[in-house]
Amino acid sequence: MTTVAPPTTTFDSLNPATGEVVGTHPIHDAEHVRAVVGRARTEAAWWESLGFRGRKERLVLWQKHVVRHMDQLTDVVHRENGKPHGDAALEITLAVDHLHWAATHAEKVLRRRSVAPGLLMANQAASVAYRPLGVIGVIGPWNYPVFTPMGSIAYALAAGNAVVFKPSEHTPGVGEWLARSFLEAIGRPVLQVVTGYAETGNALCTAGVGKLAFTGSPATARRVMAACAETLTPVLMEAGGKDAMIVDEDADVAAAADAAIWGAASNAGQTCAGVERVYVHERVYDAFLDELTATAKTLRAEPGGQLGPITMPSQIDIIKRHIDDALARGGRAVVGGPDSVGERFVQPTVLVDVPDDSTAITEETFGPTVTVTKVRDMDEAVAKANGTDYGLGSTVFGKARAVETAERLRAGMTAINGILSFAGVPALPFGGVGESGFGRIHGPDGLKEFTYAHAIARQRFKSKLPMTSFRRTEKDEQRAGKLVNAIYGRGNKA
Repeated sequence: MTTVAPPTTTFDSLNPATGEVVGTHPIHDAEHVRAVVGRARTEAAWWESLGFRGRKERLVLWQKHVVRHMDQLTDVVHRENGKPHGDAALEITLAVDHLHWAATHAEKVLRRRSVAPGLLMANQAASVAYRPLGVIGVIGPWNYPVFTPMGSIAYALAAGNAVVFKPSEHTPGVGEWLARSFLEAIGRPVLQVVTGYAETGNALCTAGVGKLAFTGSPATARRVMAACAETLTPVLMEAGGKDAMIVDEDADVAAAADAAIWGAASNAGQTCAGVERVYVHERVYDAFLDELTATAKTLRAEPGGQLGPITMPSQIDIIKRHIDDALARGGRAVVGGPDSVGERFVQPTVLVDVPDDSTAITEETFGPTVTVTKVRDMDEAVAKANGTDYGLGSTVFGKARAVETAERLRAGMTAINGILSFAGVPALPFGGVGESGFGRIHGPDGLKEFTYAHAIARQRFKSKLPMTSFRRTEKDEQRAGKLVNAIYGRGNKA
């Protein structure tokens, strides 16, 4: 087994609400990361040898271990990320549900299955199975430090891979807790963690993992892809969003407004698939805005409040810049505004009359702000919702045209008359298009994402048309031509 030397430098994780030190963690260098990946290869061979049922048994043991010690993990998330305990517990609950789904569905999705060989290859028995890639590298975010990376970790493990997880430098204790809990439950380090800054993440990209799953900004995603390209390491990218909600004239306005403020302000607005733009039919615009502003005014971002702090300090300037740009371009703040942006906390802000070219509309804000725009009809709403390079999540509230409207949106996921419901359904894939990335976690697609397809064609009997042999005759070729014409050419006209 590979010996992993201890690192020589450390860094502190801080409570974003107070600035107090939560914990001290090692900065792992490239040599250490390579050693961890080497050890993971050994663990991957053992893990794969267990088969689907052996892995399922162990993943369920881990699932139960996490549930039994959920209060511990909730507290770590609260202290490192800053979100309220209730929100942290909800995040962990969803992650446990996904872990259970992946563990119990992997065999059905990935096991070898027969496929039809086609008429020309009728002498073949054809089958396909999905086999693990070996070691999966996961670079996780700080905003949902359990739920988001577990969308890769749980599915990669269920598919038969070992995992090396590099958590955000803002939430390293969460990553260490997950790896430690796995070891306590299973007794083997099939899930390992490395901590540090960008250099540690870059080392994981180039350490020879079978695939790298990343969640973060589009700018960082490009750097990760460039690093992985050096070793032709495939990548899965979830790179943020500027998600829209559409509210039709026949929508339940109160429910839509409640969902909009939750999507915009929960987790202090630090949700990649949250709501940052709302397009409301002109016939219900005023009623919707009244409901939205009434609720927004009751929310407070403060210690012990409904909203926690902004976890990453540099995001404060981005939020302020977007609010200032919206107001400078003629927009109005009906709730909050520039004064809502504090040193650590940002109060909910609702912006209206914001032009389409404002950064509050075009760039990801990642704060508890939302723009509300009046539209004539659903055609205009869809056009504006799709008018972005992002394409992660989306939401539609309405009745008669809700499904039709949802199907017209350029997005990886859509919730109808609910908020973020697609993320909570384990069988549904999660991921985006465009600047929001590519690849999918969750569901059957998420399991297959961490595998490669292995096809087998087995000859059952000799073909009467030996087309793949130098013994093939001109007569064989003529017969093959006649067969193709008989099967596929009849009724076809030039």
